[in-house]
Amino acid sequence: MKKYLLFLILIASVFLVQAQSKEEPYQTKSLANESIKNVKVETSGGSISVMGVSSSESRIEVYVRPNNGKENSLTKEEIQKRLSEDYDLNISVSNNKLTAIARPKERNMNWKRALNISFKIYSPQTITTDLSTSGGSIHLSNVTGLQDFTTSGGSLHIDKVGGEINGRTSGGSIHLKDSKDKIDLSTSGGSIHADNCSGEIKLTTSGGSLKLQDLKGQIKASTSGGSVIGNTIQGELSAHTSGGNIRLEDLSCSLETSTSGGHIDVAIKEFGKYVTITNSGGNINLQIPNNKGIDLKLRGDKINTTTLTNFSGSVEDDEIDGKLNGGGIPVTVRAGSGRIQLAMK
Repeated sequence: MKKYLLFLILIASVFLVQAQSKEEPYQTKSLANESIKNVKVETSGGSISVMGVSSSESRIEVYVRPNNGKENSLTKEEIQKRLSEDYDLNISVSNNKLTAIARPKERNMNWKRALNISFKIYSPQTITTDLSTSGGSIHLSNVTGLQDFTTSGGSLHIDKVGGEINGRTSGGSIHLKDSKDKIDLSTSGGSIHADNCSGEIKLTTSGGSLKLQDLKGQIKASTSGGSVIGNTIQGELSAHTSGGNIRLEDLSCSLETSTSGGHIDVAIKEFGKYVTITNSGGNINLQIPNNKGIDLKLRGDKINTTTLTNFSGSVEDDEIDGKLNGGGIPVTVRAGSGRIQLAMK
């Protein structure tokens, strides 16, 4: 019986995806004859998508759905009537700027009559955006320039975007991929996944986890409670969590990382300018190259290490302070009441 129910669920999911993929826009406006340099979009509950395309393909599509999630519960005529009665919908182009705004006419409108109004913009690849939605997700892809976008609850998806990228969500997740230059993204509670990006990157979440992969540049990533997982990072990495675990591998960068209570596992492939690791109570496992000059300072409840060759300094059960291979790169590890395991490879 369970297998039969699972089969029915899978079939229903397939039909749902097919139905969504065939959804027709409520309205389409060609922008092929316009020279669009700026895009401003506001909607009260729908999603926003901006994708860079050739000038001949430039257009805006408007999608309108009932707020109850039932795609076909209203006819196009009923949607048009409800739009005209309850909403202000404005799409215009002036001075190379596309403006698309959908707002309820009354602040306290009947939620049963509410509509989900989404915009898909196919724009030139070099563009400046100002995007805002109170609940839907925001997607940006294949564009470059100044991007400023915010949603009160939806997720952020950024793919193949360059320039200055500033995005905020009050609760959704963030997915960043194949992007570069100056990136500043934050969420109040969702997770963040960044993959194959470069430049000056700042990622902040108040409670979700961080997953960092194939990053290069100056990276600052922090979470108030989630875990931090990273691998294949070059440049300079600052990664912090207030309570979660940290696991960083295949690093070729300067490193500063800390947690207040979780465990820390770090494997360094090539040193940058420094390594600083701090843990208030959990254990620290650190793997570093053994052929570099290092100023080594370790503090913890108990320290275990492989044989320190060409070392000068003091070695105690809870403290190591000295120089490896004549000294050089500062490696500072503080575990508080936790233990430290140091491996040289």
